[in-house]
This record gives sequence, structure tokens and C-alpha cells, in this order.
Amino acid sequence: MRIDILTLFPEMFTGVFGSSILKQAQEKGLVTYQAIDFREFTTNKHRKVDDYPYGGGAGMVLTPQPIFDAVNHVTEQGGKKPRIVLLCPQGERFTQAKAEELSKEDHLVFLCGHYEGFDERVRTSLVTDEISIGDFVLTGGELAAMVVTDSITRLLPGVLGNENSAVTDSYSTGLLEHPHYTRPATFQGLAVPDVLLSGHHENIEKWRREESLRRTFKRRPDLLKGYALTKEEAAFIEQLKNETE
Repeated sequence: MRIDILTLFPEMFTGVFGSSILKQAQEKGLVTYQAIDFREFTTNKHRKVDDYPYGGGAGMVLTPQPIFDAVNHVTEQGGKKPRIVLLCPQGERFTQAKAEELSKEDHLVFLCGHYEGFDERVRTSLVTDEISIGDFVLTGGELAAMVVTDSITRLLPGVLGNENSAVTDSYSTGLLEHPHYTRPATFQGLAVPDVLLSGHHENIEKWRREESLRRTFKRRPDLLKGYALTKEEAAFIEQLKNETE
């Protein structure tokens, strides 16, 4: 996969792309990252990339010319047209399902906004997707681009050491993930549940499934509304409801 990020602050990505899983993924040749300063594409002699909004109002608006030229630059190699993703508060709420969808693409281009946002012609003529990482406003799209890039990269085949890790993540199954324990079996008087030490795989899977349902019921009951429960799972949820009452 190839990921190009158009930004006014490419230096912000140096540490993120050069560390941890993102660094390893690039070293393995599974993904390439490129943070590009779209100020380099402006034809304005003062290197300005923003201007006052027509009709008046507070703030400045990013002009279309450098954005269009920067996008043309990263897509001019031909081949399949990339998904061009605008990071903005008005976008679709980012979810694990969206991350899984985007992870299947060969080329992604992220646009990081600033000020009062982009000229609307960028949105209507270039962008294929608009994404928001939450119902709040950031000073720019860079942090959101980092979050989305990390979420997508870890889903690429070969990136994680255990291929099942991404499959069983919270939200990938539609539920929150079950609790995890490791050695020692007892720490400061706190013991690991006996079932996890039993070696009985069927009972362990049943416990994990129930704990996943319990955690989702308590923390994110909204997720259960769109989740197809089995007969046994539905009975367990009813049991949890009775315990709560």
C-alpha cells in the first residue's frame, strides 16, 4: 500500500512513521508513507496557500490551486485512481469497518486541513471520502491522519506478528474485546480466572465470548443493537439485564 499525506506540516509525521509498527511495516515493504508539503505547489509568489473567504467571515480558507496540483502530482503515475480522503469534523465518523474497507486499497491520499478549511471545490471535485475521528475540532488534520493511518496499517497482511490479532480486536467482531491476562497467575493477591489456567479450550472460548458480551453490554450497549446474537448469547444478555436490575 502507498499512503500520501498532503499537509502544511510534514515534520509532524517523522516520529510517527519512524516508530513501532508503522516503521516495521515500511521496513518490510508492506507500505510506503510520504508526507508532502502542499505549500510547495502554490503559484503564489509569497507562498501563500490561504485567502479571505468570499462573503466575509472569520478566519482564512485554503485555496484550491496548490491542493489540486499536489493531488495531481501524487496521482500522475497512472494506474488505479486512489481514494482521496479529507480529514475534517464534518466527515463520516471513522470506524473499524471503515479502516478495514480502506486497508484493501492500493493507494490512499489524505488531505490535512487548517484554518477554516478548504475551498469547497476541493471537496466537490477531488475528494472521494470525508472522515472525522470524533465529534470535536482539532487545529489541523494531521493528528487525525496519523490515527487513521495507524488503524489501517495494522490491518495489512504481514504487519502484525499474529495474524489473528486484528481479527479479534474490539469492533472487528462487532463487540468489545474480552479481558486479557498474563503471568504471574497471582499478583498482589489478584488472581487470573481459573478457566484460563484450565487448558480446556472450549471453556476458555466460552468465557471469552461471555466476557466480550459483558464488557460490551456495560460499556457500549449501543453496539448490541446492530449485532446478530445467537440464542445462547441472547440468553446471556438477558441474564446480564436481570443482574443489573
